[in-house]
Amino acid sequence: MSMDDISKFFQNFKTDQVLESLEKMKLETLIHNPWFLGTVATLALLALILRWRVLLTLILGLSGFTFLLSYTMERGTDLGGVGDSTLLVFVGGGIVVMGVVIYMLFIKTE
Repeated sequence: MSMDDISKFFQNFKTDQVLESLEKMKLETLIHNPWFLGTVATLALLALILRWRVLLTLILGLSGFTFLLSYTMERGTDLGGVGDSTLLVFVGGGIVVMGVVIYMLFIKTE
């Protein structure tokens, strides 16, 4: 593996290419698909019953960020200013999701 291969790999993580990939994935249809929601809810319930905290935290964190990303992509990614409501919801929701993840992984005990 040469430096050129590494450089080509990291070229895929440019902001415009990441946004284009997220739009192709159709997150807004995935987060509203009843089969996806049922599967995630079943896995979360199973993880809760069997006390698999790490799996439950992973499911809650990923589904929370998927919902936030879907919400942000629906409203548009253009910033109208510092007080843009979409930006504030994304940042506030991200803080809440990360707070839950930190609480579940590091603070909560059995």
